[in-house]
Amino acid sequence: MSKMFTTQLSGLLKRIGEKEEYSIEDAGRLLAQGLISEGSIYMKGFGEMAAIEVEAVSGAETLKGVKAWTPDARLTEADRVLLASRFSDDTEAFSFAKTLSSEGIPFTAMASKTETAGLEEIADAFIDLRLTKGLLPNDEGGRTGFPSSIAGLYAYFLLKMTIEEIIAEYE
Repeated sequence: MSKMFTTQLSGLLKRIGEKEEYSIEDAGRLLAQGLISEGSIYMKGFGEMAAIEVEAVSGAETLKGVKAWTPDARLTEADRVLLASRFSDDTEAFSFAKTLSSEGIPFTAMASKTETAGLEEIADAFIDLRLTKGLLPNDEGGRTGFPSSIAGLYAYFLLKMTIEEIIAEYE
């Protein structure tokens, strides 16, 4: 079972790296603009995707200028937001995204697209995590092994490295 899961997970990460390459570059440029213009990148993870927020703010290799979003945060036009949710139609994440959009705050979203339009429609940049069901079949005819936080962390690290490359060019 572990070999099958590892194989499927490796395939998922490879698809994200290959198919989302341009989206990650676009998101990296958008977020780097905030840091270059002396703003901050605010992170907000919904549900298990809070793991990405924790990694960005408190991990071993934090990104300079990243802060956890809190309700009392006062965002400026120089700031950017990176939000992450399991699915693009998550109601809480979509509501937060609509607020950002109405306030003119540029943001990037990462989530798995669903059939219902969501974050990908209003985000300035969107990274599709390409995970809509568990990776392995289970004994009941369903699917199991839904590593959304692993997929999100992988995309985050690709994004982080892209941002750091862009900022290094400006220094």
